[in-house]
This record gives sequence, C-alpha cells and structure tokens, in this order.
Amino acid sequence: MLTALIVVFIVAYAAIALEHPIKINKSASALIGAGLLWTIYALGAGDAPKISHELGESVMATAQIVFFLMGAMTIVEVVDAHNGFEVITKRIRTTKLSTLMWLVGFVTFFLSALLDNLTTTIVMISLVRKLLSKHEDRLFFAGIIVIAANAGGAWSPIGDVTTTMLWIGGQITTLNIMKMVFLPAVVSLLVPLAVTAYILRGRPVMGPEQIEMDHGLKTTEFERNLMFFLGLGILVAVPAFKTVTHLPPFLGILFGLGILWLVGDLVHRHKEDENKQHLTLAHALSRIDMSSIVFFVGILLAVATLEHTHILTALAKWLDETVGRQDVIVMIIGIVSAIVDNVPLVAASMGMYSLEQYPTDHFLWEFLAYCAGTGGSILIIGSAAGVAAMGLEKIHFFWYVKKISWLALIGYFAGAAVYLVQYQMLH
Repeated sequence: MLTALIVVFIVAYAAIALEHPIKINKSASALIGAGLLWTIYALGAGDAPKISHELGESVMATAQIVFFLMGAMTIVEVVDAHNGFEVITKRIRTTKLSTLMWLVGFVTFFLSALLDNLTTTIVMISLVRKLLSKHEDRLFFAGIIVIAANAGGAWSPIGDVTTTMLWIGGQITTLNIMKMVFLPAVVSLLVPLAVTAYILRGRPVMGPEQIEMDHGLKTTEFERNLMFFLGLGILVAVPAFKTVTHLPPFLGILFGLGILWLVGDLVHRHKEDENKQHLTLAHALSRIDMSSIVFFVGILLAVATLEHTHILTALAKWLDETVGRQDVIVMIIGIVSAIVDNVPLVAASMGMYSLEQYPTDHFLWEFLAYCAGTGGSILIIGSAAGVAAMGLEKIHFFWYVKKISWLALIGYFAGAAVYLVQYQMLH
C-alpha cells in the first residue's frame, strides 16, 4: 500500500509541475491525486471509522485555509473593481528608469505583505504598463516585481499562501514571523534590486503617449478611497483579530468580508442595477480564481494521506540522517520550491515535522517561511506571482532563467545568510 501511495503521489506531483507542457490544469491533477490516494489508503487499511475520522480532520484543516483565501481574494477584487489601487498608482511619477525600479520594488514589497504576492503582482504589472511603453523594460520590471512580491509575502502571515498555511496551522505567530523574517526578506530584495537598477542606470522612462487610469468604471474618489482603505484595513486587522479572540483567521476574514459587503451595499444603494452590478460583492465572488482554490483543496488533501500513513515522518527522519543539518535541509526545500509549487512543499513539510517536536516559532518554521517564500522566485514557474507575471507580460521561461534567475538566487542566499546570522545573535 505504501509503495502505491508514493507512486501515485509522485505521478500527481509531476503532472502539477509539468502543467504547461502537458496542458492539463494542475487542479485536475491535484483532485485526481487526492481521490486516488484516499481510495488506496481506505482499501489498504480497511479501518473505515479511523479513515473517516482522519479525513474529517484533514477537511477541517483544509477548509480553514480555503475560506481564508476566498475571503482575501474577494476583498481584493472589490477594491480593484472600485479602482481603489489608483490611490497608489497615481502617486508614482519619475523620469529615471532606475529610480522607478526602486520605487516599484519597495511598493511591491510592502503591498505584498498587506495583500498577497499574487494580487500585488497583478496590480503592479498593470501599473507598470501604464508607466512604460517599451516591452523590454517592462520585462525587467516584471522580474523584479516577482522577486519583490515573494520577498514581501514571506515575512507577513497574510502575504503568501505558504506563510498563511504555517500561521493557520499554528507553526508561526504574527509578531514573531514579522520580526525574524523581515530583515532577511529585505536583503533578498535589495541585492537583485541594486544590481538591476545599476544595469538600467541613466536610461529615461519611456512612457506611453497617454496614461489612461480609468477602466471605464464610474466610481467617485470617495468610493475609491473608502473601498481601498476599508479593504486594506480588514486584511491588516485579521492577525490582530486572531491574537485578541484566539479564533481561527478564516472567521476574521469572513467577518471583515461581511462588513465590506454591508458598506458596499449602503454606498451603492441609490444606483441603478446596471451601474452598480460590477461593483458588488456578488460580482467579485464570481471573479476570484476558483481553480487555484480547488488546487489547494486537492493538494492539501493529497498530502494529508502521506501524513496519516507516516510516509512524511519517515522522509523527515531520512533527511535528518542523510543531510544532518536543519538549515541545509530547509534551504534545499526552498530551492526545490522553484521547480515544484511551494504550496505542496510546505504542506508536506508541515506533515514531516510535528509541532510536538518543533513547537510554534521554532527555527525550522521561521526559516521555512523565508526559504519557501523567496525560493519560488528563482524560476518563473516556482510561485503564483511568477505564473501570473508570465501570463500578463508573455515572459518566456528561458528569458527569465537568463536575465532574472541568477539575481533571485543571489538574493535568496544573501537573505538566508542574514537570517542565520541574526538567529545566532538572538539565540
């Protein structure tokens, strides 16, 4: 049974990693993998009550992450529908390409910590399109946006799906992850940013003939500001809600979503239906990326079978015996996350190492949050932000490898070194 489980998992994993060449959506591979793994486990173990109980536990843990993601994605869609992100975009103006690169890098970094790396990438690439006309310049900016978004997501509990998973799972706490991973994340951005700004030095910003900020959606400045600051406020308040009430974060985000829905309905209540339809929460819910959410369900349930059958525990033991050093093991996981999606990798790591052995805020979890978050930037397919950038700016895989991967790699190692030195000094 164990061999069959491992084979099915590897095949499903390979199908997820090779989504683009084989042209099969990774959500399909994840769901089929999860279905087969639980079927094999149920038939092989033959203990129906035990399996049902374990499946119930796994569904509960998965549902918390899925509800949280749905809430966060919907809030961002509502802000975007109201052109709320113009609050940021209309303030960025400069004539030098290198200065613009620094500005875009830092705005992306901090925005990613507040929203999430995928959303921030989409917002910032849309912004850069309004500021630059040359495609070659935009490609460089897209590369830096991916690095900055992943670095910004790594130190915030709501900035990256992997950090959110560790936070919801109880492996990390809000203030500690921000304190310990912030400096390494900044360094992992500063190194590639400094090199790219040096390459682009002296070049002027070639802007489009006319910068059109309006998407043809009629919203007033009051509505834009209200939705932007309320949406951002709700996302930022979720960690505080968890700390004060000790309730899971998904409840905080759903509570916030209800408040945003109420405010939206009150603000638009006097408008005609056709004028307010695209601004409603119901419309935003129809626009969120459901295939990504289904993928998370599939992959988390698939990984859960390996956890319940103790395959992951055995793998962790083998890694400890073979490699020996925890820091090296985590850095390997980070580099592998450039090739394979970091969500299943972190899910697997959470199953490999128990909270009894490695308690909340242990070195392992903090360093894993950094490595899995920033390691995904090394290849464009290694993170949700990279895949989004690839689609939006038509970036070729090998162009990214040649121009951006080495920058992401030196940033990754520089940040890792800073984390290890910082950890030694504080402990």
